[in-house]
Amino acid sequence: MNSTTYNDNPYCQLFLKQQVRQLKVGTVPYHYRIGQLKRLKKAIELTFRDQIIEALRKDLNKPKLETELTEIYPIISEIKFAKSNLAHWMQKQKVDSPLSMLGSSSYYIYEPKGVCLIISPWNFPFNLTFGPLVSAIAAGNSVIIKPSEMTSNSSALMAEIVKIVFPEDEVALVEGEVETSNKLLQLPFNHIFFTGSPNVGKIVMSAAAKHLASVTLELGGKSPTVIDNTANIDKAAKRIVWGKFLNAGQICVSPDYVLIEESIKTKFVNACKKWIEHYYTTNPTESDSYARIVTKKHFERLQSYLENAKSLDANIEVGGDFEADSRYISPTIVSNLKEETTLLKEEIFGPILPIVTYNSLDEAIAYVNSKERPLALYIYSKNKRNIKKIVKNTRAGGTCINHNVIHYANHNLPFGGVNNSGIGKSHGFFGFKAFSNQRAVVKQHTFGINELLFPPYTNLKEKIARLTVKWF
Repeated sequence: MNSTTYNDNPYCQLFLKQQVRQLKVGTVPYHYRIGQLKRLKKAIELTFRDQIIEALRKDLNKPKLETELTEIYPIISEIKFAKSNLAHWMQKQKVDSPLSMLGSSSYYIYEPKGVCLIISPWNFPFNLTFGPLVSAIAAGNSVIIKPSEMTSNSSALMAEIVKIVFPEDEVALVEGEVETSNKLLQLPFNHIFFTGSPNVGKIVMSAAAKHLASVTLELGGKSPTVIDNTANIDKAAKRIVWGKFLNAGQICVSPDYVLIEESIKTKFVNACKKWIEHYYTTNPTESDSYARIVTKKHFERLQSYLENAKSLDANIEVGGDFEADSRYISPTIVSNLKEETTLLKEEIFGPILPIVTYNSLDEAIAYVNSKERPLALYIYSKNKRNIKKIVKNTRAGGTCINHNVIHYANHNLPFGGVNNSGIGKSHGFFGFKAFSNQRAVVKQHTFGINELLFPPYTNLKEKIARLTVKWF
């Protein structure tokens, strides 16, 4: 990169430091990468654990156990998985060579992409910052991190952790507002990993296109939950209430809305009421297990969504309570929604669960397919034929059958969306692969049969070429 091209960019020098260092970082031995991961694990698991819990309490009123399960554990688990498998991932992968390449051997290697940018969100600030960082480190990259400004306590603590654990020319964290992200996106990164909304994802992809940088976009959208009349309604309600109101609904893989057969709607709503009270008591505002909305802006957005639904004669089945001072929104379930209702158009990203009824499974499938492809699709059914039909006739980034959200926790599965809900996959090997270039290598050992077809071209060589096309 020519530094004069970006001399008005405040992050140019930091980028240049990492660019100069990247080739050395990318060629360090396996044990160096393992050492980096061990230091990060120690910082998260031991040194800063209590501070992480406190930072998230301040930012999101996140319960301690919820922080342990959704922020700290996933990072530690990701590190352990990478450490256990990295040696295998880094090995050259041999492949067969066709007979037309007789005398050669072929393989591919995973090499680092170079200097990478990770832009992380506010809903799970530690998990969704350090999770991708683990993959980037395992793949041998240099990284600049830009966390969300909305969770300022978490961002400040992550900056401290990164500064202690890593040299700045290998991993650095930059705090700031939207303008900071815009400035960073002007730089010619080799790969950009973004987690956030589809609208901002388009901006990131457009900026990456200027430098032909590859991207991983972990977005969101309206993840549907389909329930048929064979489902265990009580278990479905138990799991959906957990998945929907965890972190006050501020989860990209949260069940965004429920599609349920008309005849079992009332039974489902009653079961949800029971489990909401079980998890959060009859007064969730006093519960130690319930989080808050991240900012006043998001609180007002969600409030406007519900007011819009009420103005269109929607029924508030459960909840509907708001407290502006504490940014509290009670677990809320809404039914009798008109299609033009904002709750059915926009990703909710909050503790409001719309219920849409259907009369036939084909109707439910058509409804799902009428919207953008979701990050996740959940199915509750005991009927194998129905399950197979839904999976076969819909498209989604991931799916759980008779559960929700938990596919995120399996590092052996690719995690990510499709089209509007994302591009690329993460977690485990798939995260390592996202931050790597698969470099093809062919080694010629002896005389290559293809040399028989080098110029000058003759009738004999034309016959050999035709035989090659036909048989090899």
